[in-house]
Amino acid sequence: MLAGPEASTQDKGSSPELGGSVRADYTIDQNWNDYSAEDHAIWRALFDRQAKLLPGRVVPEFLEGLDFLAVASDGIPDFRRLNELLAKATGWTIVAVPGLVPDAVFFDHLANRRFPATRWIRSREQLDYLEEPDLFHDVFGHVPLLANQIFADYMQAYGRGGLRASGKGALQYLARLYWYSVEFGLIRTDEGLRIYGAGIASSKSESLFALESVSPNRIVFDLERVMSTRYRIDDFQECYFVINSFRHLFESTAQDFAPIYRRLDGCPDYDPGVVLECDEVLTRGNGSYHR
Repeated sequence: MLAGPEASTQDKGSSPELGGSVRADYTIDQNWNDYSAEDHAIWRALFDRQAKLLPGRVVPEFLEGLDFLAVASDGIPDFRRLNELLAKATGWTIVAVPGLVPDAVFFDHLANRRFPATRWIRSREQLDYLEEPDLFHDVFGHVPLLANQIFADYMQAYGRGGLRASGKGALQYLARLYWYSVEFGLIRTDEGLRIYGAGIASSKSESLFALESVSPNRIVFDLERVMSTRYRIDDFQECYFVINSFRHLFESTAQDFAPIYRRLDGCPDYDPGVVLECDEVLTRGNGSYHR
């Protein structure tokens, strides 16, 4: 769901039929009144499907945030109303953007607790497969955990890290971290593995594949391992990295990445499906899906 395999950390789609005046920070008005009855019906169909599927599969904190998103259960949420609630909870707001934004702009928004979200929603023919993220992915997938204080702080720290990395040739490492945590991360709980990544939580098929398929590897999260691993943008993941808790994720990444960038510079990258001797493997997949 990124713009390219290692070209950008952005997770923003685009829609040619949606325009509007673009500000200097690449934000636009959501223009909520422009959504059609069909747009709202598509949102409700997607929302209801995932809300029924995710209990028992997604981390409890996500479900708590989903209750927070009850304002959106009847149709596409008005960002103004949603932001009133989100800002009180963790100080975050959602800002509408027209599509891809420059890396520096993306990081600046996150560093200031603003999450860029596209305002277009998929068609009914795209319910089960979408090449680029839409409003449902951005809002349903990401907003519930932005209501969790620890994860909200992690997202802000990620944005600040991105600003520090500007000009250091390290964006591919940050893209991989975002991909394997914010988008496609799994977490260990007392009840077993659960989803927290937005790319999984907003997708029916990947919600099932990530937890139930015998094909992918599931490996304990290690920061440098994650930053060294390429990912798939066009299909299910071959590997999922698993954190122990949001605190574990926050503490693992609450450091100056500059020494890590220097260590990784010039080192080989790993293919998505490879398993290393140093990995703590929770599930070794058989690779059957991608093979």
